[in-house]
Amino acid sequence: MFAYIARRILFIIPTVFGILAISFVIVQFAPGGPVEHILAQLQNPNASATSSFSGGGAQIGAAAGTSFSARYRGAEGLDPKFIAELQKQFGFDKPPIERFLLMIKNYATFNFGRSYFRDVPVIELIKEKLPVSISLGLWMTLLSYLISIPLGIAKAVRDGSRFDVWSSAVVIVGYAIPSFLFAVLLIVLFCGGSLWNVFPLRGLTSENFSQLSLLGKIGDYLWHITLPVTAMTLGAFATVTFLTKNSFLDEIRKQYVTTARMKGLTENRILYGHVFRNAMMIVISGFPGAFINAFFGSSLLIETIFSLDGLGLLSYDAIINRDYPVVFADLYIFALIGLVVNLISDLTYTWVDPRVDFETREV
Repeated sequence: MFAYIARRILFIIPTVFGILAISFVIVQFAPGGPVEHILAQLQNPNASATSSFSGGGAQIGAAAGTSFSARYRGAEGLDPKFIAELQKQFGFDKPPIERFLLMIKNYATFNFGRSYFRDVPVIELIKEKLPVSISLGLWMTLLSYLISIPLGIAKAVRDGSRFDVWSSAVVIVGYAIPSFLFAVLLIVLFCGGSLWNVFPLRGLTSENFSQLSLLGKIGDYLWHITLPVTAMTLGAFATVTFLTKNSFLDEIRKQYVTTARMKGLTENRILYGHVFRNAMMIVISGFPGAFINAFFGSSLLIETIFSLDGLGLLSYDAIINRDYPVVFADLYIFALIGLVVNLISDLTYTWVDPRVDFETREV
């Protein structure tokens, strides 16, 4: 077991390196860049700028980014020396290989440099936004699994019954409606839109959060997170529900279940003593993807609708503004989280089914 864990941890290093390398190469050919972004603002001062440049790019030295093209039309009429100085401030005067190797060296110690356009350390931005994304992703994943697994088992046991039919209809409808529409509906119903004004419309905590007692802080946090998590969870448990049901049905129809019944074992003993650990293997294997999707992919619209400033919104703004230190730092963090969660998922196999032997398994 420990040898397998060590191999998996060592395997994380080349995996993350490959992810960053591929992303860096793609960025080299992507149109636009932070220098072009600033030149466009200089050429069109009336354009709405999402953030102001303050020279923070020089701190990272070479986080990442596209090479600036002198053929960029927005540069026409500007002093070439000014453009060269701007490139130097962002670190784009260095060759791409040198920028990439410096980025890898810095990222090994979690030194992400400073945001190009916010002039604050990227790690501080991530720390500031991380609680929101963790709250949304973790609660959504836990609630969806806590609902989906018992529901899937109940549907498998009652396959073809009225309960199975109407619960399938409810799950499919919940899956078909996007989470942001649920969010809008919940706001209309419970945030003073048309009916009740029960829950807050924005933020993760109240303004007087620091003055509350421990129980008051917990209650205030749950009060704010209820609607966003509900909106994300309603459409999230369909896949796991049907996966659980089908997995249990496959196991229930196998010969060993028939043999167990012939021996006189109770249905609960068969279901939870034999079928459960075999059927849950495929469900557990999907946990890392579900967690990462909830942690990042599904939270952007919810964060926007409920004014929750998390990593999803931060990453989106960074991509739009070509704030490459933030973009690559987010990518690095999500890659590490995904690989670690994947390892934890594998180790959970041994808890569900002790017969799994990782010592003889290849990475």
